[in-house]
Amino acid sequence: MSEDIEVVVGRIGKPHGIRGEVTLDVRTDEPERRFAPGTVLRAQAPAGADRRPTSLTVARARWHQSTLLVTFEELADRNAAEAVRGTLLHATLAADETPEDPDEFYDHQLVGLAVVDLDGTALGEVRAVVHGSAQDLLTVRTPDGRDALVPFVSALVPEVDLAAGRVVVADRPGLVAPFPDEPGPAGQEPDEQGAP
Repeated sequence: MSEDIEVVVGRIGKPHGIRGEVTLDVRTDEPERRFAPGTVLRAQAPAGADRRPTSLTVARARWHQSTLLVTFEELADRNAAEAVRGTLLHATLAADETPEDPDEFYDHQLVGLAVVDLDGTALGEVRAVVHGSAQDLLTVRTPDGRDALVPFVSALVPEVDLAAGRVVVADRPGLVAPFPDEPGPAGQEPDEQGAP
């Protein structure tokens, strides 16, 4: 049986109002699922912070414009909300749990998958998922030991096959494979036509 996996789902921001409600920097694609009333999240205070709760229970969550506002049972007022500012919130997932949207994946599902091009040629292995403000990136470790960043968009990653353990990348020169005129893995220049 596989072990459960813990993932970061948010970071507490500034207080909102006087009744303990806080803004939340959401770090999940499923906020309605992760911040449902009654959900208990592990709380990790920033380094050097005073003693804080080690877990928080969601009492209520609501959207205000594009900001998620959350009330936790343990935070009674604005002072309590201010005291937990910067706290990371972790959810525990079953190792076999998957997102509700079939086109979404948890990081742990992608890390370790083989990366192949459209023809099935091996390009490397997914080493990490980098969450950017504009888009997510897959870190691909190539057979020659380089790390390439591939935007995790359908035009460049048309297929993720968890059952087969692979990710298909529509590779182009310079994305994962080096440009044709770059040195090879051993530092050797490629042959040039007409060279003496």
